[in-house]
Amino acid sequence: MTPLRPTRPCPECGKPSTRESYPFCSPRCKSIDLNRWLSGSYVLPGKPIDEEEEEGN
Repeated sequence: MTPLRPTRPCPECGKPSTRESYPFCSPRCKSIDLNRWLSGSYVLPGKPIDEEEEEGN
């Protein structure tokens, strides 16, 4: 049997995480985080794309 993960604070609200929604405390906080990714609030750093690279030239 696998041991349970230690609870961590939810990255959205700080409450203890739950097993069902790990690493979040609830489906609501999980959805808030997903919405932020999909709306562009979170961005991963990277080098800028030149127009020539984008066109494939």
